[in-house]
Amino acid sequence: MDFISQINPLYSLSGLAVGVLVGMTGVGGGSLMTPLLILLFGIHPATAVGTDLLYAAATKTGGTFFHGYAKTIDWRVVARLAMGSVPATALTILVLSHYDVKGSSAHNVITVFLGCALFLTALVLIFHRKLLGLYADRVGVLSERRTKILTICVGVILGVLVSVTSVGAGALGVTALIALYPRLPISRIVGSDIAHAVPLTLLAGLGHWLLGSVDWLLLGSLLVGSIPGILIGSYIAGRVPDTILRYILAATLLLVATRLLI
Repeated sequence: MDFISQINPLYSLSGLAVGVLVGMTGVGGGSLMTPLLILLFGIHPATAVGTDLLYAAATKTGGTFFHGYAKTIDWRVVARLAMGSVPATALTILVLSHYDVKGSSAHNVITVFLGCALFLTALVLIFHRKLLGLYADRVGVLSERRTKILTICVGVILGVLVSVTSVGAGALGVTALIALYPRLPISRIVGSDIAHAVPLTLLAGLGHWLLGSVDWLLLGSLLVGSIPGILIGSYIAGRVPDTILRYILAATLLLVATRLLI
């Protein structure tokens, strides 16, 4: 049987829906795709995370080419994030390799981590302006050295979080970068975050593949739907108020997180 005949239309429709939301909101697909695969299709959390990581690597590669062409990537920021995230990701995958990632214990651990990550993402979406204001009032302008160190630390946190849950490289990463680089235009913040997500999700995804927690047919089906979905969402984005999108997405993530944890 050829690949086309093995595409699952339900997975492709899910990829289309998530792609539209990602294109509209800019929030990473892991916040939406991973819980969807677990709750709607009953896929094991480890397989959902591993497959979604490679799905994210593929979709964000296209975004990186776009931002690179538009010169909206600060490669200095990307390098600093990667200095923290790459070793943290490798170490996390190494730790996971000592456990049965498809066992019941891993199922429970990943589900709890995923639910907490979704709650955190939703709170950041709702209160990001207040959080940034509090940060600016309490911390102020950092020296170049402290900014570099904190950026590397953010990379470490993202490396661990993304490797375990596939969530964090979107809203959390962007919010952290806005706080650390207040003078950097938002387009370069977003472009840098997307560019950093490529090696992060690719490395984590390949690690999960070595652990046996990647479904390649599922990945192909998702990409068939998500690629046109992202284009559609990007087209719609300018026609829907950003605030409405954020609150709808945050409410969805809170609902999903509650469903995962209860």
